[in-house]
Amino acid sequence: MTAELVRETFDCRQAFAEELIALAKEDERVVAVCNDSVGSSNLVKFKEIFPERLINVGIAEQDLVGVGAGLANGGFVPFVSAAGPFLTGRATEQIKADAAYSGVPVVLCGQSPGMAYGELGPTHHSIEDLSWMRAIADLAVVVPADPAQTRQAVRWAASYSKPVYMRIPRFKVPEVTPENAPFEPGRAVQLTEGDDVTVMAVGTLVSRAVEAAETLRGEGIGVRVLNMTFIEPMDVEAVLRAARETKGIVTAEEATTTGGLGAAVANVVVQNEPVPMRILGINREFAPTGSASFLLEHFGLTADGISRAVRELLQP
Repeated sequence: MTAELVRETFDCRQAFAEELIALAKEDERVVAVCNDSVGSSNLVKFKEIFPERLINVGIAEQDLVGVGAGLANGGFVPFVSAAGPFLTGRATEQIKADAAYSGVPVVLCGQSPGMAYGELGPTHHSIEDLSWMRAIADLAVVVPADPAQTRQAVRWAASYSKPVYMRIPRFKVPEVTPENAPFEPGRAVQLTEGDDVTVMAVGTLVSRAVEAAETLRGEGIGVRVLNMTFIEPMDVEAVLRAARETKGIVTAEEATTTGGLGAAVANVVVQNEPVPMRILGINREFAPTGSASFLLEHFGLTADGISRAVRELLQP
């Protein structure tokens, strides 16, 4: 039995819902907007407590973002919530024009991102969202790693003066965030010490990176694990330090490798401090249909997969 199996895990969606309710009790400007997704966005309790502050636009994601942007422009603090593939895929134009270009502080919440909807197949896999959203100017892209960071992200996003895209994982993950860890745009959180290789991960892959570091420590390999959290704006200094102080970098994300975390890190590294890299994710293909755990194993997005990448990188 691996360490991953015996660790207690927690639900980020529950943390999101609880923190949103707490925030709404403190600030009457906080509203939720959804696309016929009250249940899947875990907003049932929010609707019970604040029925007049939940707007359900139906299955109309372009309207969803437009309504959210309008509410933000009117002085409200809207949390626009929908399944990741439909929020980002169907409403990219509205996210670009109504939210980012207009500069309104709307919080876009991509529920069940990555391959969490595994059995529903490629139409429901949200693996392109980080590439799409990172390409849009003036849009923060935030990927919390656990419930603690999810709560921090909700609080931070509500007070941010610009639009935010935030992933909310569907399946449970272990807590990895140290107590009193900072949550700031452009600032990574270092979780382990190591001078051999740096592993940079986001979201559901962070706990797997920590597990890999624990395994490799037993082999005499020191791994520095960075929870990058913010893909935009990125902690460029942390990336450059890793390039200077370790022998190489492995990135891990539950997303395509075309434009997300790995591409962002590679862009910094290749122009400033070139070092060997391994970019783990889905390599520009449609993921097959299967459970989330099967799909993560299929693409090597596990502690074992990360460990293999580190070992390969260190080979002469």
